[in-house]
Amino acid sequence: MYSVLRKRVYSTATKTYEYVKVEQRGRVGIVTLHRPKALNALCSPLMKDLNDALRAFDSDDSVGAMVVTGSEKAFAAGADIKEMKDLEFVSNYTKNFLADWTGITSIRKPIIAAVNGFALGGGCEVAMMCDMIYAGDKAKFGQPEIKLGTIPGAGGSQRLTSLVGKSKSMDMILTGVMMDAVEAERAGLVARIFPADKLLDESVKAASVIASYSLPSVMMAKEAVNKSLELSLAEGLHLERRLFQATFATEDQKEGMAAFAEKREPAFKHK
Repeated sequence: MYSVLRKRVYSTATKTYEYVKVEQRGRVGIVTLHRPKALNALCSPLMKDLNDALRAFDSDDSVGAMVVTGSEKAFAAGADIKEMKDLEFVSNYTKNFLADWTGITSIRKPIIAAVNGFALGGGCEVAMMCDMIYAGDKAKFGQPEIKLGTIPGAGGSQRLTSLVGKSKSMDMILTGVMMDAVEAERAGLVARIFPADKLLDESVKAASVIASYSLPSVMMAKEAVNKSLELSLAEGLHLERRLFQATFATEDQKEGMAAFAEKREPAFKHK
């Protein structure tokens, strides 16, 4: 799958998109948010494009991991206020506004958010929906919804708190203060920091390493880590043990351990 520009519509073999660009490098699928005049401000059509593109990669056997990124100026500078400013509670409630924005969390293959520039409000929330965040050295993170008379609505108060703790989360959400890349890494929000111009390549490199491993095992590992945030320790350990045991039903486990014993590189078949 490769991006093709035609009147601001980007396409894969079976999908067309207006607000994201798609590309595949080896076994890595790349989705780039693309609303350059709006600093990638999130709107419902963009989120639909993003979720559709990720689902397409998730169902593609040639893809083992994904990267979501934006521009050097902004991963996503927030939600589109023009789209939201006139909405009312009843329509928000009956239509369950924002519920369909979280489709990223249903993707089973690993996703790296490669964040350059601003990741604010919904942009920070989208980054946190991914499995890990790599940041450019000039990246800025924040949940400034309080400045607009509202609060985070796509997981900011929940995911941010689980990642950086109550005090730091309260500080960001109640004051609207931004966190730079160094502080974000120190707080546990960001996994790695790279120079801005190297960020995408380094993120793809890491995703390529992940995609080179056994896909069933990678997916099980992702499931186990994500469930650790929801289950008690005893329940989490039980799930981990069952998933570990399940890997012994795969061809890749046999190949991986045989290769280790024979001192050679494994040839995983993702089976």
